[in-house]
Amino acid sequence: MSLVTCKGLSKSYGDKQALKQVDISLNAGNPIALVGPNGAGKTTLFSLLCGYIKPTSGEISLLGHPPGSAALLGRIASLPQDAQLDPNLDVLTQLSFFASLQGFDSKAANAEALRVLNLVDLSDSAKQKPKSLSHGMAKRVSIAQALIGSPELVLLDEPTAGLDPANAKKIRELVKSLSSKTTFIISSHNLDELEKLCDQVLYLEQGQLQQSVSMSEAQHEDYLTVTMQRCAPASLINAVLGLADISAVEERENNQFLIKHNSQQAYAIEIALLQLFKQNNWQYKAILKGRTLEEKLFS
Repeated sequence: MSLVTCKGLSKSYGDKQALKQVDISLNAGNPIALVGPNGAGKTTLFSLLCGYIKPTSGEISLLGHPPGSAALLGRIASLPQDAQLDPNLDVLTQLSFFASLQGFDSKAANAEALRVLNLVDLSDSAKQKPKSLSHGMAKRVSIAQALIGSPELVLLDEPTAGLDPANAKKIRELVKSLSSKTTFIISSHNLDELEKLCDQVLYLEQGQLQQSVSMSEAQHEDYLTVTMQRCAPASLINAVLGLADISAVEERENNQFLIKHNSQQAYAIEIALLQLFKQNNWQYKAILKGRTLEEKLFS
C-alpha cells in the first residue's frame, strides 16, 4: 500500500490556484524532501494532506484513507512552521494532554509524554513552561508533540528554520534515528540539510510538481562533484581534463567543480583525482558521487 497518493490534486483560493493537477505516489521509507520557492504550494499541500482544508479537485489517500479520517488517528502527525506552545502550561502537562486526545489514559499519557521528551533530549525540562525555553528547545518540544503515539508519517514544515547549528543537528539526528519506523516528509529551503537527510526530493513551483529526484541515483550518475580547499581553478580544470575518461569539467561557486566522466568505474576516477591532488599539493574538502541537490534541481 502506498503511503501517500495524490491524483490530479488542485486547490484554488478564489482566482488564485495554489496547486495544479499534482500527482504524487510516495512509499514508506527514508525521509522525503518537499522544496520550492515561497508561494510554490508547499504549505497548501501539507494542509491538504493533514485534512485541514479540502481540495478543489482531485484525490488524496494516506495509508489507504482520506485525510482527516478517524482511521488515521495516531498514524499521521504534522508540525506547522508557526506551531506555538501554550505559555500557561508546563511542557509535560501539554504533551500529556495531546496524548490523551489520541486515546491514552492518564497514566499512559504521562508516560508517553516523557517518552517523546526523552527522544528530543528534553526530559529534564518536563516541568518548565515554554517561556523559559530557548527557541531551539521549544522547537524540539513541538517535534516531540508530533511524535506522540509513534506515527507512521510525520510532516515537518521548516523544522530547523531559525535554529542554531547545535539544535539543528539534534533534529537531523532525531529524524535519522526514527526513520526506520517513521517516514518524514520535510519542507525546507535548506538544500544542504535535505541532501544529507532525504532520499527523494519533490520540487514544487507555481503549484505544479516540476521534479521528483532520487538522491540514491547519484551513485549511478556519470558525474563527480569535487570541492577544493584551495587551488588555481584554471590549472585544476586543465589537469583534470588530462585524465582518462574525463569529458568535461565545470567550475561552480565556492571552489566546487562538476566533473563529467564516461568511466564504468567511478572509483578509478576518484583514485586518479587523489593522485593528481597529491602531485600538485592541492587540498580537497569533499568528493561526492553524482551532482549536488542544487545542481540536480536548477542546472
